[in-house]
Amino acid sequence: MVRAKRRQIMIGLGIVMIMGIAVYFRLWTIDYRISSNETELVRRQFDLANREAMDESAEWRRRFDSEFEKAAKCSRELKEIKKSLEEKPGVTNVLDNKIEMLQKENMDLLERVESLKQELEAEKLKCSMQHV
Repeated sequence: MVRAKRRQIMIGLGIVMIMGIAVYFRLWTIDYRISSNETELVRRQFDLANREAMDESAEWRRRFDSEFEKAAKCSRELKEIKKSLEEKPGVTNVLDNKIEMLQKENMDLLERVESLKQELEAEKLKCSMQHV
């Protein structure tokens, strides 16, 4: 009787173990299919992200190159101007004198404009007083 009970327990335990192994293999195959599909999806997403990053990197490189070219051009022009000014020191003095004369002329003209505005206001006042 004890042997029969023990045998039943062993058979039951064996059946439960076989069923557990079958369930485990079934879950393992389902997980394998999902992970295979997931791997392909992750690979596609990575490729897409990599292409986008490369495009953005190329765009920034293009911007850098264009800004570098602009800076180099400005630097060359500045060097040429400095070189030409060093070769002709009298020119800078002449230009400074011209600038100074133009500034004085500008001040005189501004004063003249102000006096003309005052004259205009005075004439407007005369006209408005005559009509009253």
